[in-house]
Amino acid sequence: MKLPSAGGPHLTYCTNIHAGETWPEVQANLARYVVAVKERVARDRPFGVGLRLSALAAEALADPGQLERFRDFLRAHDLYVFTINGFPYGPFHGVRVKEEVYLPDWLDPARLAYTDRLARLLADLLPAEPGLEGSVSTVPGAFKARVRDEADAARMGDMIVEHAATLHGIRERTGKSISLALEPEPFCHMETVAETVSFFEQHVFSTAAVKRLAAQTGLDGTAGEAFLRHHVGVCFDACHMAVEFEEPEAALRALWAAGIRIAKVQISAGLRVHLGGRDEATLAELRPFAEGVYLHQVVEQRDGALARFLDLPEALEAAARSGTAVAEWRIHFHVPLFKERLGAFLNTQDFLRPLLAVLRVEPVSPHLEVETYTWDVLPEEHRREDIVTAVARELDWVLDHLVR
Repeated sequence: MKLPSAGGPHLTYCTNIHAGETWPEVQANLARYVVAVKERVARDRPFGVGLRLSALAAEALADPGQLERFRDFLRAHDLYVFTINGFPYGPFHGVRVKEEVYLPDWLDPARLAYTDRLARLLADLLPAEPGLEGSVSTVPGAFKARVRDEADAARMGDMIVEHAATLHGIRERTGKSISLALEPEPFCHMETVAETVSFFEQHVFSTAAVKRLAAQTGLDGTAGEAFLRHHVGVCFDACHMAVEFEEPEAALRALWAAGIRIAKVQISAGLRVHLGGRDEATLAELRPFAEGVYLHQVVEQRDGALARFLDLPEALEAAARSGTAVAEWRIHFHVPLFKERLGAFLNTQDFLRPLLAVLRVEPVSPHLEVETYTWDVLPEEHRREDIVTAVARELDWVLDHLVR
């Protein structure tokens, strides 16, 4: 839904919270859950959809008949699609995902083909309203261990520029503007804000990148750089940034200073754990979060220094071997925004509140999306509500901080 806060951003939630890989499963989720959420939070006005499509679902939706039937469904329920989560390519619920979530990555032409298809689908779905743009969020290049050298980083940049050429073709054909939003995440090639700025400067906005775009689109240097800066940006995921111990306003301003557009903000919360020496009880309460589907990266701050663990079980094993010290862990486990306390732990509301204070007064991004995809693997005592109620509460929590 469009908000009256600075810049008039559109707010939604990401439908990756609902298990569904095929197009019929996605359709069923939209009819069952999204319509019900709209009734709770936007009964008398249009409600935007943050659509998650696997490669399998995207292929099915590309059928012209399916696409037209989906448009009919959107019109009938006063819904519109303005953003797509194109991060997970394959299965995302009920099976081991872990580091496989990044594959295929931007080293693989299959990622380019998938993202091109999503952009074309979004252009077909995006309402033709003045000023309304679309965004597709995606993996931050690749899992860090997959990028062996600068040649690999350059290959990823080349493929992203090739996708930008597709976006230019979409704009020329339809008049609609679609942006790619690379989403920094722990243990990925773009993990911190500093790493993100470096990648963009070297491989997306460089003279060589602008020339490659010109060869594919005919845009001259100045126009080509302007196109890249507008159509290739970041998805600023609040959970990821908090886990990395970034400061919200400083992180935003560093991206702005580098001329990197924030195409989407994912409003999400991670898990905070304060350890105080020999703290077996806290570790025991944390173990149910060490589930087997998703990767839960851990960043530890101790005496001002950061240490990183690829997954929560690894961090727990290290603590069991060597004992705990006075430290804070921040864990990549998307927990409900409105639950500041989860048993002995906190969420990262202390990052979200100042972030939302900036969003309230500055036009940070045109797209805001609540994302709590780990709902179905939360320990049961932390998910007592039904999923529609939980999503509506999250959106209400955001609205309370942005516009009320």
